[in-house]
Amino acid sequence: MSEYIEHRIKSKAENFFKGFFKVLIGGILLIILVFLFGYITMRLWNWLMPDLFGLGEIQYWQALGVLILAKILFGGFGNHKSNRSSRKRHKRCKTRYDNGFKKDFSNWKYYDKFWEDQGEKAFEEYVKQKQALDESE
Repeated sequence: MSEYIEHRIKSKAENFFKGFFKVLIGGILLIILVFLFGYITMRLWNWLMPDLFGLGEIQYWQALGVLILAKILFGGFGNHKSNRSSRKRHKRCKTRYDNGFKKDFSNWKYYDKFWEDQGEKAFEEYVKQKQALDESE
């Protein structure tokens, strides 16, 4: 029993540190990408804008500020809601469809003939049964 507890604690610690390092590395990569994107924006601005529109050159932090301002004005911050629920719903409908829920249309050619022969009669009997139930209640 003690080996089992020791194994569980060890695996929980390993999973915690794996997750921690993934988040740490992801954060570092995100920061690097933000700085790189700011630098690229600064270079593009300084290459195009002074020649095209007669605007002055900008520094790195100004380029980063322009990116943040553009994000606020045009992109917003959104709710970042995942579409997990819609994916689950779609998957649920798809599995119902795949598990025999789909109709067999090979007998479709008999539908008109059935409705002519028995459909109207069966429907009238059904209506009579429902009316009898409604009257008895």
